[in-house]
Amino acid sequence: MQRRDATNPLPALTASNHSRTHTIALAASLALIAFSLRTPITSVGPILLEAARATHLTPTGASILTTLPSFCFGVFGPLAPMLARRMGSERALLVLLVLLTAGTALRVVPSWQALYIGQTIACFSIGLMNVLMPGVVKRDFPHHVALMTGLYSAAMCAGAAAAAAATAPAANAIGHVFGNVGDNAWAWALALWAVPAAAAIVMWLGQFRAGGIRAGKRASKVRGLWRDPLAWQVTLFMGSQSSLAYIVFGWLPTVLRMRGMSAVNAGLMLSLSVMMQAVASLLLPFVIARFRDQRAINVSAMILAGVSLTGCFFAPLSTMWGWALLLGVAQGSSFTLGLTVIGLRSNDSQVAAQLSSMAQSIGYLLASSGPFIAGSLLHATGSLYGLAGLCAGICVLSSWFGYAAGRRAHVQVKIEETAA
Repeated sequence: MQRRDATNPLPALTASNHSRTHTIALAASLALIAFSLRTPITSVGPILLEAARATHLTPTGASILTTLPSFCFGVFGPLAPMLARRMGSERALLVLLVLLTAGTALRVVPSWQALYIGQTIACFSIGLMNVLMPGVVKRDFPHHVALMTGLYSAAMCAGAAAAAAATAPAANAIGHVFGNVGDNAWAWALALWAVPAAAAIVMWLGQFRAGGIRAGKRASKVRGLWRDPLAWQVTLFMGSQSSLAYIVFGWLPTVLRMRGMSAVNAGLMLSLSVMMQAVASLLLPFVIARFRDQRAINVSAMILAGVSLTGCFFAPLSTMWGWALLLGVAQGSSFTLGLTVIGLRSNDSQVAAQLSSMAQSIGYLLASSGPFIAGSLLHATGSLYGLAGLCAGICVLSSWFGYAAGRRAHVQVKIEETAA
């Protein structure tokens, strides 16, 4: 039997190295999951015209398709805590990743029914993971929440940008290499985004731990949140800026193509904008630290969003890359601010969790109307002026809600301890 030397640091070093390796692998797994949370959404816009033409999708049907993501997030997101209680966060994420992969892959069938069903399954999964992921990050990286949130947000934006940029070129390449695919190359290009989701399943299985559920013995019940004006201001700020974001995801490539830009370049403009969102999200915390509250920066972000969208709609196409960059700065900032005020307006983590659930469920339901109204206006008028007016109105409303949500205050609620 080998004798263990108490003065030998090797066992401690081995344990430390193993822990560090596990931490890096876990962070990489979460980043890959985050990468897959927007690819089914931003992959649709660049080839929406081809998909609608091939499946005989009506203008109303196309509008509904672009509305599905935010609608599913709002309707299904609140189910996440119940699923986590029943299965544990690890098992829940695994099941949802499988559903995400299946729904994304189903879009390979070139019919509007398969496109709708696949997109709904994918967005159902994403809606629940949107809610679960921040809790997993906070639990497993309690001392590095800001760093991991930045990595998580950047990975999400990178996935969104990659899907926006690569889907149209992938469809062109598939159609060129596989001639028998023909007019259905767009469907194969959409289904390709099941690959990173499948890779995330493999990586997450490596981190999956049996019996890893960490349920507490007691739970807090928050009362009075839905009657608090500040809670509604936070929710409406989240919903209005999200509405603008999903209008951009769903319709900006189509708008640019209407103006004469190719499908590939229109997708690249959306990709460029989303990549800049990642940069803005990572840098914004340093800017927020210089302000006493968030009123001025919330309003500034929405004004910049309105100005940059106007440029995307009407400025010369040769300047579009500059407007896309500005739009990315504005929307990356507004999204991060929408999440930030949830925490800053809450007294503790229990209130923050409930306010986050309220802001995401109601906010995304409100946001779901944006792409539908945008598509209806675009197809009814054939002009960009109605769409520009809609976006300007949303920016004004969001500025007002952002100003109200940005003041230094906390939501007024009562917390009661109850048995879990």
